[in-house]
Formats: sequence, structure tokens, C-alpha cells
Amino acid sequence: MTRLDSAIRRLTAQRDLLDWASREIAPTGLVLEVGLGNGRTYDHLRDRLPGRDIYVFERSPAAHPDCIPPADRLIVGDVFETVPSFIERVGPGSAALIHVDIGTGDEALNRALAQRLSPLLETLLQPGGLLLGDRAFDLPGATDISARTGVAEGRYYAYRRNG
Repeated sequence: MTRLDSAIRRLTAQRDLLDWASREIAPTGLVLEVGLGNGRTYDHLRDRLPGRDIYVFERSPAAHPDCIPPADRLIVGDVFETVPSFIERVGPGSAALIHVDIGTGDEALNRALAQRLSPLLETLLQPGGLLLGDRAFDLPGATDISARTGVAEGRYYAYRRNG
């Protein structure tokens, strides 16, 4: 498979899962985008979930100007500093949906990042809330439902918070 084919498969899986999650999540609860990048998935989420509070975490915003969230919804800085502060502000169990796309080309670094971020994100998920990610997470209080989404195994991951 070429790199172009791989990118298309990843983006298609991402879009399909965001569309699915937009229909599946509870009508209340925050939506969190961890990693703004160029803003494509944030733009997609705000289109699919109009009127929802969507907060975006980004270390160094450089998105397309049309895809930058309002200042009060953009949380800039290292996620290991900003997410704990956000939890203190909004409380645990506040998020209906968390989408995480913060990987690099270094798989060992990606795995370590996901392991370290997992407990913070799990704390934010409300019962029944969904976490979608570009890599596997360690969420003991959630069920891996990736196989139920129709996305090819290992392409993208989906978890539902238990309870």
C-alpha cells in the first residue's frame, strides 16, 4: 500500500468514526478535540455537532484560519499541564466525546504518550462517553469497541466509558 493510500484510509476512517460518534453520543456533555493540527477534524465536528461546546487542546496552534476555535474554547499548551487544569475547571466525567489525534512517526513515542495521557482522558469521559483515537489507549474503565465500528482493525480506535 502506498503512503497516499494509507493516508486516504486513515482520513476515511477518521471521518466515518466522527460521523458515527456524532450520532451515538449523549445529547449533553462536552466534546474535546485533543490535537488541532490543521483543523480538519475540528471543522468536521463543529459541522456535525452544531451548538455543542467543543474544546480544543493544542500545543502550538497553526491551523487554517477558518478552523481555529474561539479563544475561550482553545486551550494552548502541553496537554499534561492543560488537561489536569481543565479537569479541575469542568470536573471529571464532563465529556461525551473525546477525539485524539496527536501522533508522530515515532511509534514508541506515540505509545508512551497514549499510556501517559490515558488516565487523564478517562477521567474526563462521562459514563457512556466515547473516546476515538489514532492509537490504542489504556482505559480500564472503558470498553474497546473498535471492532464494532466497521473500521479496519488497527486503523483507528474507539472506546466507550463503562457505567
